Amino acid sequence: MSGAIYPDLDGKVVLVTGGGSGIGASIVRHFTRQKAKVGFIDIAREPSEALVATLSAEGAEVVFHEADLTDTASLRNAVEAVRTRLGPIGVLINNAGHDERHRIEDVTPEFWDERMAVNLRHQFFAAQTVVPDMKAAGFGSIVNLGSISWLVGVGGLVAYATAKAGVLGLTKALARDFGPFNVRVNAIAPGWIMTERQLGKWVTPEAIADALNRQCLKRRLVPADVAKVAMFLSSEEASGCTAQQYIVDGGWV
Repeated sequence: MSGAIYPDLDGKVVLVTGGGSGIGASIVRHFTRQKAKVGFIDIAREPSEALVATLSAEGAEVVFHEADLTDTASLRNAVEAVRTRLGPIGVLINNAGHDERHRIEDVTPEFWDERMAVNLRHQFFAAQTVVPDMKAAGFGSIVNLGSISWLVGVGGLVAYATAKAGVLGLTKALARDFGPFNVRVNAIAPGWIMTERQLGKWVTPEAIADALNRQCLKRRLVPADVAKVAMFLSSEEASGCTAQQYIVDGGWV
């Protein structure tokens, strides 16, 4: 895997939520290439264990902990398990999310609350749980994954888009409160990234043609496009960057 090398990430403990597949798995891979110690949390055991096996065979130090991130107690236990295995956490990538399409008529209070929990709420509680490590170290980076869905008004995703709009507010609020401790908080808003899930469920020739027409860049976006930005924001090369949202959408917005 070619690309930039960030020496300060060597040996740093990185925690990724939803790291077993898609964008999250690419983020995990990219950080291990930087020789970071990477722990990730995911609800899907099989792909997560396969990823650990592959990366461990390459010499990476990577651990997986299974947890439902909508259960805050389980989330906290998973963070503690990663901390116990790898050490104090210096980088948090809040990646996990769920973008299942839904009709407004079908949304129930329970569905709404679950969408908020998986797409927004866990980001706050993950940050709350790791920030003592960062305060003690005198530095840290948190990167929250948002979406361009609310910026461009994508239909059929009202709960998801609302939660992802909240990610930017959360990011700016945490950046203000954590800044005095030299802890930076930024967000990444991806466009349509060609993950396995997207390819299997929603990608059609017509949809791709429409997306490329809207993008300035006339190519499909891949998980590595997001992972590379996450690494930069987590490194000291971005030491002056906080409270910002970085859009990775090929120029759609």
